[in-house]
Amino acid sequence: MHIMEGFLDPIWCAVWFVLAIPFVAFGAKKVIELMREHPEHKMTIALAGAFIFLLSSLKIPSVTGSSSHPTGTGFSAVLYGICATSFLATIVLIFQAILLAHGGLTTLGANIFSMGIAGPAAGLGVWLLLRKATNNIPVSMFFAALVADLFTYVVTAFQMTLNHGQSVTAFVDFMTNYAITQIPLSIVEGILFFMFAMFLLNNKPEIFDIAAGLGKKGSKGASA
Repeated sequence: MHIMEGFLDPIWCAVWFVLAIPFVAFGAKKVIELMREHPEHKMTIALAGAFIFLLSSLKIPSVTGSSSHPTGTGFSAVLYGICATSFLATIVLIFQAILLAHGGLTTLGANIFSMGIAGPAAGLGVWLLLRKATNNIPVSMFFAALVADLFTYVVTAFQMTLNHGQSVTAFVDFMTNYAITQIPLSIVEGILFFMFAMFLLNNKPEIFDIAAGLGKKGSKGASA
């Protein structure tokens, strides 16, 4: 869910930039260190970024000032955490804003926060809870991807509400309008990653050791 150029007041553009910068900066450091210390992760990191780019580029017009699309952040979030995902999402969002007129540079901070930070955080939380409760990786991936997508639109609705109305009624209106496109997209994205997880389990199951290995390093490694 992207907020388009010119639909946020300058003060809110600045607020979301300030909130997003620490995550992106730490994420850039984390990705660089990971590729330097573990070169075997380069292809997986590139794949995670490709998912974000391809799925989030499927733009569907939504409420005035925004667009709906899958986010593709669930896979990156469960393997590399929130900050690394925010860094990958930032690269994608800058490219889309400059070359595809998708989102915007003034609203970049808001879009990073919703799609690259808040959504992945929710998806990662669901992944960790389900992995503790069950050993079913495809089901865990389904809900991680679905929740990451859904929570992105919840945060976007909140961002638009702060800028337009600042009331419960405005928030409910945004949520209701977004739900028409975003709920089906979230389900489809969940199914896509469910099938991809099944494929990986049959062909490259060791890829999920990345997520398990990072998690064993402690909560910082799992959630950062």
